[in-house]
Order: sequence, then structure tokens, then C-alpha cells
Amino acid sequence: MKPIEELTNTTEPAWPLVQDWIKKAKNKVAILPADTARAKDALLKLQVTTRSPMGALVYETGGLLIDDGWIRILGSGSEKLKRSLPRWNKGKSFKDYGEPPAFLLIADDAIGGFFLLNGGALGKDAGKIYYLSPDNLEYEPLGIGYTDFLHFCFNSDLEKFYQGNRWTGWRNDVSGLEGDNVFNFYPFLWTKEGKDINKNSRKIIPVEEQYQVNIDFRKQLGLDQ
Repeated sequence: MKPIEELTNTTEPAWPLVQDWIKKAKNKVAILPADTARAKDALLKLQVTTRSPMGALVYETGGLLIDDGWIRILGSGSEKLKRSLPRWNKGKSFKDYGEPPAFLLIADDAIGGFFLLNGGALGKDAGKIYYLSPDNLEYEPLGIGYTDFLHFCFNSDLEKFYQGNRWTGWRNDVSGLEGDNVFNFYPFLWTKEGKDINKNSRKIIPVEEQYQVNIDFRKQLGLDQ
């Protein structure tokens, strides 16, 4: 594994560029503060240089909250979003730090959807982003890389992307949601009975629990064969 000195690029850091994107963003972006020790630890475990937007985001922020916390982009962890990007992926996309990940869980949303960077496990388009959608449990290819994913979060029409998956009064509910929790719906959003989100009951559960539920249901439904 490369030492922290090799990962912190001081001549061409990507953070000023990411900051500029955030300033110009059409969607609301909240930058969560980073703790220096946690940031160094996360970058070291992730083994990504700060010359890249991902490395810069992990090193300089505790994470980003998009659209009042509807989307949570993982950084090095903060009070409102305690998970760091490498810690969240350990045991899911790799066993030990330093191993090449099969994929990276880079972000998630308030309704239990997960954004993944393909490391080869999801198809031949390594480096591209997929969305594990809660309304069909499919890995949907977005056809973009990490940098374009940031632009998607900052500037895209999220109302259109999440059409049918935002309930009346969602913003008020989501703004009070902890970044390590999600809303869990019943009937499930991927069932025929669960398609009208305003009629579903919902409760708050840990994001870890929701991820495992999604993976377990994919296996039960034969989607991982």
C-alpha cells in the first residue's frame, strides 16, 4: 500500500476543482466537515490520490449531502454521516484494505438506493457507475464515471430521476434523517403493491440493514444467478 505522503498530491489537488463545481451546483450541496486523522486514515485505506475527485472528496470532506440529504456521497465520515467510504465497503466489495475492490459503494439515497462504481464485478465497463434501484432491485448502468456522477448529483434534474419515488412532504422528512439511516417501505417499492409511494407505510432503519435486505431479496428473486 502506498504511504499517505504519496496519496496527498499537493501540486495538482482536485479539491479546488470540486469546490468550484459545488459553488456552481444547481442542486443544494452541503459539505460535511472532515476530521484530519480520520481523513488520512480513510485515504490510506482507500489508496486513491487526492489528485482524483474521489480522493479529494474523501480527504477534504466527511461526505456530501445532496438535496437536503436525499443523496449521501461518502467521504471520510462526519457526525451527520459517520460512515467512511473505505469502511463502508470493507466486507462488501473487498475483504481487506489494499485489495482491488469488485465494486465500490460510493453513495446512497434516503429510499435505500445505492450507487456503485464498477470494479469489474458488474460488467466489462469498469469505472462506470451503477444504481441498485429500490424499485426493481436491478443494477442500472448510468453510463458515467465518478466525476460525471458528481456533476449528476450537483446539476441533474433529481425530481425527474426519482419520479414516482418521492412522497408528499419528503423534503421535510429527509432533512431530519441521519446519514446512516434510510426509509424502509412496505409494501416494498419493487412489488406491484408498492408502486404508489404515498400509500406505503415507511419506517427508519439503518442503511446497513437496508443494503443487506436488498442483497438478500436479489438472491431470493434469482437476480444474482
